[in-house]
Amino acid sequence: MPPRTMPIQSATFSNPVNAEIRRAAATGIYDIRGGGAKRRVPHFDDLLFLGASMSRYPLEGYREKCETSVTLGSRFAKKPIHLDIPITVAGMSFGALSGPAKEALGRGAT
Repeated sequence: MPPRTMPIQSATFSNPVNAEIRRAAATGIYDIRGGGAKRRVPHFDDLLFLGASMSRYPLEGYREKCETSVTLGSRFAKKPIHLDIPITVAGMSFGALSGPAKEALGRGAT
């Protein structure tokens, strides 16, 4: 029997989904999507973090205000997220964390 050159049609996945699975398997790079997002979100390799040492250090704390607040999604989101401190606890799969662990994360993030 000659080797297949075309993938067989899946009863479960559509052709675009099947192509994405094959691309991810071939390259080892998987798209990260959370919370049922249909559009592609940045991968960690796509993000650029600017270190604190890259910016000018405040010379005097009483005169120059130093903030830790950040806004996520200010360019494309309908409702951007504004955080006073850049810590967020994202959704987890059902049963991924115990009750005490969820409570500890919630208390730590407030």
